[in-house]
Amino acid sequence: MSEVGPAIRTEALSRSFGTKRALDALELTVSAGSLFALLGPNGAGKSTAIQILTTLLAPTSGRAFVDGHDVVTDPRAVRRSTGVVFQDSSLDDRLTARENLDLHAAIFGVPRAERRTRAETQLAWIGLASVADNLVRTFSGGMKRRLEIARALVHDPSILILDEPTVGLDPQTRRAVWDKLAEIAGGTARKRTVFVTTHYMDEAERCDDVVILDHGRLLARGNPGELCERTGTKRLEDAFVSLTGHDIRDAGDEEAGGMSAMKSRLRMRGRG
Repeated sequence: MSEVGPAIRTEALSRSFGTKRALDALELTVSAGSLFALLGPNGAGKSTAIQILTTLLAPTSGRAFVDGHDVVTDPRAVRRSTGVVFQDSSLDDRLTARENLDLHAAIFGVPRAERRTRAETQLAWIGLASVADNLVRTFSGGMKRRLEIARALVHDPSILILDEPTVGLDPQTRRAVWDKLAEIAGGTARKRTVFVTTHYMDEAERCDDVVILDHGRLLARGNPGELCERTGTKRLEDAFVSLTGHDIRDAGDEEAGGMSAMKSRLRMRGRG
């Protein structure tokens, strides 16, 4: 991908589950090096979009490109370019933190001589160096989430994709996670694109660019200030309700059901 090209681009991207259309002709462009939020109520299609962008689910129609690579015709290149953190943990809690990172690095083809250094660098950066050799099953939810972010970066991807990364975390841990995400996107040595789905307004307010999605359709796009101005509101939450017409709802069965098999597919993501 050229430096001026988008990190992520979709063209009329659609996905149906039976008669339910989870994504409806989504047209999306995410600039390289940005901190981007896909904001929407539960069941809006956010997780479906993530699954397609990470090659875990094929679109029904339309196309998606990640780092310039087609997710259907060139999935291996997409996987090399992306680090992924899903809602549900996919860590192996029978292994230590260091072993989880080493395994991930091996799956993604990181040379053996580089794996230990990369793991130590990421563990130190995320604040887990002191527990690197502890079993993950002893970790708190916040520690596991930080470890997943470190693991997602160990093969040095240009794009970090996270699906509702702070669900279930306490406010302090949520803030710590977002401080790290802002640091990743704003880094001077290695500036990456950070693509996040969320339904937390305070998290979306920290992003450079926000798309509001509902019923699989793009309703609005802009920075938080622009979205508020467009809807005549003062807070992003008010703009969100104005555009979607309702508060956050429970996830639809079709999209939620698709998540149940994701963990096993994720373990194979770096192999194919």
